Amino acid sequence: MNKKTLSGLITASLLSATLAAPAFAHQEGDFIVRAGAAMVAPNESSDDVAGLGEFSIEDDTQLGLNFTYMYSDNIGIELVAASPFTHEVSLDNVGVIAEVNQLPPTLLVEYYFGNAQSKLRPYVGVGINYTIFFDDSFTGNPNASSLNLNSLELSNSVGVAAKIGLDYKLSDKWLVNASVMYADINTDVEFKSGNTDIKIDTDIDPFVYMVSLGYVF
Repeated sequence: MNKKTLSGLITASLLSATLAAPAFAHQEGDFIVRAGAAMVAPNESSDDVAGLGEFSIEDDTQLGLNFTYMYSDNIGIELVAASPFTHEVSLDNVGVIAEVNQLPPTLLVEYYFGNAQSKLRPYVGVGINYTIFFDDSFTGNPNASSLNLNSLELSNSVGVAAKIGLDYKLSDKWLVNASVMYADINTDVEFKSGNTDIKIDTDIDPFVYMVSLGYVF
């Protein structure tokens, strides 16, 4: 076999292997679905509550979902969703006094670093968070019985959100993802202490940590 024939076979083999190799990139027109564990970790602060200090809000972990449409090879539009989060609310020297539930849908525009052949795609994003509070209730903590707390209600919140993340493609369809998102969440906590109406301005401002598995359509 002469060198020209051998060279042609090698070139043809390499070209064939290249064409058969998975396309690891996120490309324009791709639709990506990710699902995994999402933990909301509040960074809370509030006005003083009846001389008992500020609210303390516990973390919660639920099923996190996000849906991304690749507008171009580098620009994605993502909707962040989740199953409802439930947070215990405490006061110093009193303990858990309430339980609140929330859903935090968030819409982001993201920039993906790298190019159309990148297997590893870090990204950053910014957008709008809308947090919906529902089924808020006091727990009947006996330590708080003297406060006679009732009629708990939290206002919904609209604020900015920012996110950093990293996709690692396992194949042309499957990927693993890790991300951290910050959301600006402010709510008015309204309730009654006896017959007295009370409103407490509260910043929740959580970091949302998520590890997930994704599929590219």
